[in-house]
Amino acid sequence: MTVPVSRRELLAGAAFMMQSSSGAGIPTRPFGKTGVRVSMLGLGGHHAARPKEESESLRIIHKAIDEGITFMDNAWEYHNGRAEEVMGKALAMDGKRKRVFLMTKVCDRDYAGAMRQLEESLTRLKTDVIDLWQFHECNYFNDPDYLLDKGGLRAALEAKKQGKVRFIGFTGHKSPRIHQRMLQLKFDWDACQMPVNIFDAAFESFSSGVIPVCQKRGVAVIGMKGCGGDGRMIADGHVSVEECYRYFLSQPVAVQVVGLASEADLDRAVKIAREFKPMPEAELRTILQKHREIISDGRYERFKTTQAYDSGHHRKQHGFS
Repeated sequence: MTVPVSRRELLAGAAFMMQSSSGAGIPTRPFGKTGVRVSMLGLGGHHAARPKEESESLRIIHKAIDEGITFMDNAWEYHNGRAEEVMGKALAMDGKRKRVFLMTKVCDRDYAGAMRQLEESLTRLKTDVIDLWQFHECNYFNDPDYLLDKGGLRAALEAKKQGKVRFIGFTGHKSPRIHQRMLQLKFDWDACQMPVNIFDAAFESFSSGVIPVCQKRGVAVIGMKGCGGDGRMIADGHVSVEECYRYFLSQPVAVQVVGLASEADLDRAVKIAREFKPMPEAELRTILQKHREIISDGRYERFKTTQAYDSGHHRKQHGFS
């Protein structure tokens, strides 16, 4: 079997990597057509709020910023709001908020619900403006219709007009076809978040089915689930953490959100990012061919084929238990 990654796609990724610039911290990349540059690694808000002691979460967030990871990821629903509260407390200290690009996600598809969640996110995050506000988990084929018919998109435009939101995007981990439908809406998206990892290449592939569309339109690509979401591909010995990082950072992502729930994880991520060199075309092809038998059936990306990884809030609003 030949993995469907073209030479053109590989070269496009390499050209994007050349736009990265590095300093004392973490290399930065252009964030689509926005004119903003962001750190190529983003701190996942869900993982950052996992430690039992809040003080540890605060240390992780502060250290990440000091090391150069200045793209902050979060969502209204993470840990029932506690993730935003913890991050808000961290960013309110020592002027940290001014040093970061803050992203959070909204879950409701209707106008009233989206506006309510926006105000709650602003309060929890202790900020007057969210740099990037994204519709979370567009995992159902009627999500584009929901956002149009129920008023979610209208809420986003109003929030931007009010100055409470700078940029607007959407996320999802289910199907590239849903992302394609979202991108077909008559809406000027600034960002799009999706799974980007080694095993995405030949099964319901976002890298081949969505990223080229985003590049053509200047929509910033935000990668996630770079180690598979649950880490099983690493635990089963197929790939290492370093290989996962080198692979997804060699793709044309503006930023890859990574889950760092400990200072040890943070230190390793920073080290890999600072030493990063794009995978040559031959190495990219070799690593994909090496795993050709297990990357084509989705066994390590169950978030694409089951509802087990969909949040309860989204299942409920779509009528599932």
